[in-house]
Amino acid sequence: MQKHLTPETILMIIKFQKSELTEYHIYNLLASHIKNHHNARILKKVAEDEKKHYEFWKSYTHSDVKPDRWKIIKYYIISRLFGLTFGIKLMERGEEQAQASYKSLEPIIPEVKKIIKDEHAHEKELYILLEEEHLQYVGSVVLGLNDALVELTGTLAGLSFALANTRLIALAGLVTGIAAALSMAASEYLSSKAEDAKDALKSAIYTGIAYIITVVLLIIPYFVAGHYPVALGITMVIALLIIFFFNYYIAIAKDLNFKKRFSEMAIISLGVACISFAIGFFIKKYMGIDV
Repeated sequence: MQKHLTPETILMIIKFQKSELTEYHIYNLLASHIKNHHNARILKKVAEDEKKHYEFWKSYTHSDVKPDRWKIIKYYIISRLFGLTFGIKLMERGEEQAQASYKSLEPIIPEVKKIIKDEHAHEKELYILLEEEHLQYVGSVVLGLNDALVELTGTLAGLSFALANTRLIALAGLVTGIAAALSMAASEYLSSKAEDAKDALKSAIYTGIAYIITVVLLIIPYFVAGHYPVALGITMVIALLIIFFFNYYIAIAKDLNFKKRFSEMAIISLGVACISFAIGFFIKKYMGIDV
């Protein structure tokens, strides 16, 4: 027999009901638009669990609710652009507050324990089973991106004071960056081959692409800005943004510590840039080299 529920509790349950139905539609929509049958099957299973949770809450509210259409569109787009694992785990983090609210209902509705158990254990196990190729090569992407950030921010900072000409700095940085990207990709290929990796070529490609994209983003300000201090400042901001967004993505997708990873990469990249700028200053001022 159900206990008497206050109007406030009913309103809270209606929110849970709406959330479960919304997630049911998100998982079903994703499952119907992906080619990987393994992932589609997992998402269908999660969707059915969410539907059961919706029906459970409905047994207390005795009313139907409509899903959050905006949330469905938002997480569908995010999952398609950045991958299923990222989209689903991002959505899961957004539901942490709701799961905490579930616990407040345990004294009134003991069955809530099963819902919480499903949310924390069963679905999380299913997320681990998701297969996404790009997440298998995160190490290669980290290698290319991190090396490009450290090497190119340092190179551009050193060249900025030594050359003091944005076009020359851009061209020198571009040539250096492309050559370094090819060298890094080749090194990754040989390293993966030596370790008997399944697909050394893909590892090399992911490393090279991450490196080249980072090079292009860091050099753009020197083609646009007319003064090298301005260009260097914009480049440092772009470097920090790359570090921020990449580490945020990895922290969500791989359940890692965002603050620690961001701080380490930012300190290393900016530290090397400062040292390189000082070297450029020294070369120009005390060695009499000017362009």
